[in-house]
Amino acid sequence: MNVYLVQHAYAKSEQEDPERPLSEKGWADIRKIADFVFKKGNISIKEIFHSGKMRARQTAEVLAQKLNSIVKEADGLKPMDDPFIWAERLRKINEDIMLVGHLPHLSRLTSILLCQDAEKILVEFQQGCVVCLKTEDFTNWSLSWMVIPDIIV
Repeated sequence: MNVYLVQHAYAKSEQEDPERPLSEKGWADIRKIADFVFKKGNISIKEIFHSGKMRARQTAEVLAQKLNSIVKEADGLKPMDDPFIWAERLRKINEDIMLVGHLPHLSRLTSILLCQDAEKILVEFQQGCVVCLKTEDFTNWSLSWMVIPDIIV
């Protein structure tokens, strides 16, 4: 099983718009990532879950359009939510899944899956990036790959 963890793309500042939708750079970056992942990633995902915040929802919608997936809001994906919630949920899911969220939550969830310690920062997330974690037995996880907008031409 693969879990794709996505930090939302760049958003407008709270001063520009309190809802914090994606900025022009954010839209461009996530479209670039979506095109790349669709063409090169060989990804098949039925559902993409997001935190409910506008910037995460918009990021998820761009990816879902390319991957022909359903977008759903889910609890437990906000910045300060307990990452153990999704670490436990993933044990009950038997198909590839994508989660679109925020820091520090995504970083902490990744660390729990890879080394069972939420405080160790093992992956440096960037806005608009996709991190693919893989497991065969829901006990041992590994980092399969990561892609960031700045490396895609």
